[in-house]
Amino acid sequence: MTEKKKSRCRSRFRILSGDLIALGPGKVDLLESIGREGSISKAARESHLSYRRAWDMVNTMNQCFKKPLVASITGGKGGGGAKLTPAGEKVIQLYRKMEKKADTATQAEWKTLQKLIH
Repeated sequence: MTEKKKSRCRSRFRILSGDLIALGPGKVDLLESIGREGSISKAARESHLSYRRAWDMVNTMNQCFKKPLVASITGGKGGGGAKLTPAGEKVIQLYRKMEKKADTATQAEWKTLQKLIH
């Protein structure tokens, strides 16, 4: 007898600005990692991204929002780094709140759909 896998439903959003993905699950995860690590390089490693990919994601987010979400800290004796701006912190908060609200709003349909899954 095969073991039944636990199924789950998780809402994910992509916020578009023209043709660009201004925000999505991977970008929010990266923002959270930058907030923890204080560095795009360390956040990239934690997120299993190349530094170039992480930097491109940050650059896209900063271009798509009215205010930058990530600020670079100029290097010096201790080296440089990056930090979330107040706008970046707010964007994370709003995105996670949207996910929770969507999860709650779809519970009835999820319970019905769950019965159809192996």
